[in-house]
Amino acid sequence: MARKQTKTAQVSSAGTKGLSFSFESFNFRAILLIIVGFIFYANTFTNEYALDDGIVIEKNDYVQQGFRGIPKILSTDAYESYYRQMNAAQQLSGGRYRPLSIVTFAIEQQLFGSKEKTKSPTELSGLRHVLNVLFYILSIVALFYFLLFFVFKANPDAAFLAALIFLIHPMHTEVVANVKSRDEILSFLFVMLTFISVFKYKETNRKRNLIVGLLFYFLALLSKEYAITLVVLIPMLFYILRRDTFVKSIISAAPFFIVAFLYLLIRFKIVGKGATTENTDVLNNPYMFATPTEKWATKIEVLNHYLRLLFYPHPLSSDYSFSTIAYTNFGSPLVWFSILFHLGLIISTVVLFFRRHILAFAFAFYLLHLALVCNLFFDVGATMGERLVYHSSLGFAISIALIISWLIRKTGEAQKQKLAFITVCILLAVPAAIVAIPRNADWKNDNTLFIHDAEVVPNSALVNGNAGKAYVDLSELPENKAREKELLNKAIYHLNRAVSIHKNYVNGYLNLGVCYFKLKDYDKSKAYWDKVKTIFPNNPYLKRNFPLLGTAYMNEALTIGGKDPQKAIALLEKAVICDPSNPDLWYNLGGASFTVQNYTRAREAWMQTLLLKPDYEQAKQGLAAIQGK
Repeated sequence: MARKQTKTAQVSSAGTKGLSFSFESFNFRAILLIIVGFIFYANTFTNEYALDDGIVIEKNDYVQQGFRGIPKILSTDAYESYYRQMNAAQQLSGGRYRPLSIVTFAIEQQLFGSKEKTKSPTELSGLRHVLNVLFYILSIVALFYFLLFFVFKANPDAAFLAALIFLIHPMHTEVVANVKSRDEILSFLFVMLTFISVFKYKETNRKRNLIVGLLFYFLALLSKEYAITLVVLIPMLFYILRRDTFVKSIISAAPFFIVAFLYLLIRFKIVGKGATTENTDVLNNPYMFATPTEKWATKIEVLNHYLRLLFYPHPLSSDYSFSTIAYTNFGSPLVWFSILFHLGLIISTVVLFFRRHILAFAFAFYLLHLALVCNLFFDVGATMGERLVYHSSLGFAISIALIISWLIRKTGEAQKQKLAFITVCILLAVPAAIVAIPRNADWKNDNTLFIHDAEVVPNSALVNGNAGKAYVDLSELPENKAREKELLNKAIYHLNRAVSIHKNYVNGYLNLGVCYFKLKDYDKSKAYWDKVKTIFPNNPYLKRNFPLLGTAYMNEALTIGGKDPQKAIALLEKAVICDPSNPDLWYNLGGASFTVQNYTRAREAWMQTLLLKPDYEQAKQGLAAIQGK
């Protein structure tokens, strides 16, 4: 058996020295992974932007500036441009310093974006989707290389299976199909390149490999905070794979501790602690309405949802925010299952670590990355998210691959093992493709994504609100003119669900106002926008919406003025409340009041007109007419 394992390792290694394309060579299997990757994700190439792509790319002033925006990207919070546009302060605890992916967007904008201001910033969406897939596939090849040549030298099947499972897992559709999530992909890619460089350094003792590894590690940290886990995982691998002593493993990893410390200093200098007060929006503070007991119990039970999706990734959703997952308590058996399972996993990690078993690394990779996003130790502003366990899922993939490869080896002779291996790969890939490829299509744009996901998570305030906005957008398309009212009513249905779940949901009320404005029910429109003004007085959309409403009231008043002057006056009174800085509204209110011989109100209205526009001749003539009465 030992001879067979040694021979297998030698055959696999030969794949990098020449152009070997035998079934077990690195080259053959890497190309196979590349082909599978394109089959799974080629249908994202025609996708547009969705979800947070808008605030990170389309509406990010620094990205749109190209090269000129890079200094600001490197020196500010990832959402600084968005907060500034919304007249809002930092919203998230800890801040968000993930500049590398945003820098790549700025570079793309400079090199390939249109210099014509009339062009839409969405024109690069296709290119960016292609690049996301290329970076993703590159990270898979790097993962396979690392596993094959450093982790599973004697078990190439386990290395390939782990890479394949990670590649095809449907939970990763969010990361690949959502351009903004390039931060996850780059983080994972540079983590793998760091591991490769570190082990090359340990094998060759060439300082160049160490320097390259440190550079890759810094880039991984600039991609996303997850790479901080390597201060534990690198010495862990030295201890398990190289059989170094515990102390030597830590000393060998010391340069990476220094890089991590420098990154933390830079991060704190730029974004500080982020938001220091409790967020008052339940969409960013999902446990706001939970009791302390419910809060902890629910956070623990959410870990079960991640486990379920790892084993059975269907249905998938872009959002799991309030109130998709109901609050629970410690009376629930599911909470205790989660506690016992994860305690067992922690204990197993420790025991297997001291036995130098690679499963300890797999479990630690899962647990350490999960610890960063589970809300038990750090508040991430979200209940859960498929993208949040992107890194953790590697631990899952390695664990499953080890179990499957062990079972395959039990099948007997080499030919049977080969047949079993191919069969397993097909049985894994086909069901995953059936889920993943259609899911990519859901990520076409905001409209397709949220209308679909509203059926999956009907209790999500955010998804219902976004589905409502999607129907509003669809109602504005020329080809949907005949269905405009039907689509607006669908929008109202979802928006009402959203505000019934989340009583202070600003965007829900804003879009309800839009719906009723389009339906010419201006009083309801005003009522919803007044609600927004109460919740978020500085909302920038109100500066546009209320003047539009004022003009609509005026036009309606002018239409009926001759038939019902009192009603016209009532409409104009509403108009000047909506847009008190519009001299035309005040002038028409003065004229209507003059018609019904309410000279006092006419004088007030025309004087206000002249305050706003001193050279308004008609208002001067009106005041002169009153003077002559």
